[in-house]
Amino acid sequence: MRLSAPPRTDHLEFASVLDRILAAPDASHVWSPHSVGTALGLLATAAAGRTREELERLLGTEVAAHLDALDEAVASATGLDLATLNGLYVPSDLRIRPEFMARARERPGAEMEEADFARAPEAVRQRVNGRVAEVTRGLIPELLAPGSVSAGVRMLLVNALWVRMVWTEPFETRATRPRPFHAPDDDREVPTMHCRRDMPYAEASGWRMVGLTGEHGLTLDVLLPDDPAAAPPGPDAAALADLYRARRLREVRLALPRFSVEADIPLLDPLAELGVTELATAGARFDGISPDPLKVDRILHQSVLRVDERGAEGAAATAVMMLMSTVVAPEPVPFTVDRPFVFVLRRGEAILFLGRVADPVDPGPAAT
Repeated sequence: MRLSAPPRTDHLEFASVLDRILAAPDASHVWSPHSVGTALGLLATAAAGRTREELERLLGTEVAAHLDALDEAVASATGLDLATLNGLYVPSDLRIRPEFMARARERPGAEMEEADFARAPEAVRQRVNGRVAEVTRGLIPELLAPGSVSAGVRMLLVNALWVRMVWTEPFETRATRPRPFHAPDDDREVPTMHCRRDMPYAEASGWRMVGLTGEHGLTLDVLLPDDPAAAPPGPDAAALADLYRARRLREVRLALPRFSVEADIPLLDPLAELGVTELATAGARFDGISPDPLKVDRILHQSVLRVDERGAEGAAATAVMMLMSTVVAPEPVPFTVDRPFVFVLRRGEAILFLGRVADPVDPGPAAT
């Protein structure tokens, strides 16, 4: 058995830092760094100024390479149960830069469609939900809730992902039996799978990790803190990197609950906690998408993961809604000329008249 390659350093950093914001103490949660990273990465490649700087602080400065790695992870392979959607839905009157359109078309599962947000926002919502449900095999039936797509939307960027992994060595169903699980509120019996075999194992930075290998290079890593009382957040990027470096094949006697976890997360507030704010303001710059000013209105994310004796099935979807950005005029600067003043009348580089008024003499109203 060969150890799989660890995630990219920048992807580890992004995943761990956002996960520590999303994780709530004493609660299960799930999200897809791939789906969210894919949506944010595409935005970052088209951003400029402070908007791009903030996204690069989150995703890393090699945004294009990061995005390429995410695309490579969902590349099709014979027998691989995986589907993806990278949808771009825009009205006919939005000017999209050809370079951005070309980049969007190159993505796995690319789909470009004209969307009439102004006259038929509900039809657009239903169409996108249908495509997401199709790609995710029904695990995410309604990414966009009723009323979430308004006539003011100017662009909708959607990523969806579905994958089913099959263990290279499935658990024996007959070995699954109830076992105590020490939940935050109380101990309870849960169906727990058992096996004993060689698998990737690591100990580092106060954590232990075991890797469950699947076909087509898929791996599910399960991590436990050394401290039984430890609660989220999980390991940071440095601890994760230490664990991946420390992996060795060891015989492991594993007891793992069957589980299912899902989440529905609005992401703008968590991103703001990490300093990514400009993309949702009138100062947002997505020069690489369109010459028309755009800003992010909402980022919605849903994820589902189910693990059983045969393998795991996961689905995720992320929607980025963009509106026309209206630059808010700053408050006017007060300039009340009520005391002696100097004047300059000039043309080009020459001052035609220069003087000072100490006590104005009224020449009378302008001639009509």
